[in-house]
Amino acid sequence: MTYGYIRVSSKDQNEDRQQIALELQNVDRIFTDKQSGKDFDRPEYKKMVRKLHAGDVLYILSIDRLGRNYEEIQEQWRYLTKEKRVDIVVIDMPLLDTRQGKDLMGTFIADLVLQILSFVAQSERENIKKRQAEGIAAAKARGMKFGRPAKPLPENFQKVFFKWKNGEITGTEAAENCNMPLSTFRYRAEVFQRSENGVG
Repeated sequence: MTYGYIRVSSKDQNEDRQQIALELQNVDRIFTDKQSGKDFDRPEYKKMVRKLHAGDVLYILSIDRLGRNYEEIQEQWRYLTKEKRVDIVVIDMPLLDTRQGKDLMGTFIADLVLQILSFVAQSERENIKKRQAEGIAAAKARGMKFGRPAKPLPENFQKVFFKWKNGEITGTEAAENCNMPLSTFRYRAEVFQRSENGVG
């Protein structure tokens, strides 16, 4: 049997390029996961591995579709090729075709290429995470808000805030007057105070 495996990182990513490449190989069955490549805890991948038998061939478009964790890619490759005795074909990298070059030199070259590409796959994953974090930090610095927008302040908030600030009422009374929990009142009061002072 011949199998194809497709992985995209999220539900809105397009898997067409992988699908077309695998269909050109006339594979018998394709498994698809829409999940991160950080590990191999993916439902369709696990289902596929259970189906694989010695002599089967597994096609993937590129090594990063298999995963993006250096050590786990190496471990899965060893498990599939040595223990399950399945051949793997990486379409974008002809050197990674275990049907070819089964002599010592061929195995050495394939292992070397696999290590390099696994390293690149993990590095790219780490770079993506870093770029995402930098992008979020930059957006926050520009004043972009994340999460649910805050509810508008009640109409009496300013009046109640100043009464509380002047010690005329307690925080608990102020929160009750504004119909919000005390912790929320304190937080909104702090934000309000900063805006009054022209901070933030």
